[in-house]
Amino acid sequence: MTDSELLLAVYEGMSELNQRTAKLEQGMTEVKQDVADLKQDMTEVKQDVADLKQDVTEVKQDVADLKQDVTEMKLSLENETNHNIQLLAENHCDLVDKLNQAIPVADKALLNEVQISGLRIRVDSLEKEVAEMKDRIA
Repeated sequence: MTDSELLLAVYEGMSELNQRTAKLEQGMTEVKQDVADLKQDMTEVKQDVADLKQDVTEVKQDVADLKQDVTEMKLSLENETNHNIQLLAENHCDLVDKLNQAIPVADKALLNEVQISGLRIRVDSLEKEVAEMKDRIA
């Protein structure tokens, strides 16, 4: 093999090596771009996670506030409404006793109907009040 053939073979080898190097550089450029894209995506994901954490914190606070409101309403119902219902029932019984003393009733069935009717009216009224309180709670 002569020197020129040897130089030609080396030149061809170098050309092939240069082509491979160019391909590798192009591949590395693509990899670098992919890494840059991944970094950008990770930054966005981190921001989304931070936003979600903030949202969850707000939701937890809202739930805590709702629990407090429900507890206050339960206490109000228990302390005020139940007490008022008890007073109404006691006063109603007193009124029925006075009615029994004031009006001699020959037919006890009629008296019972009057009492039941009065109780139904009062129960309807109380149910409306409770419904209104529930609406205010909601």
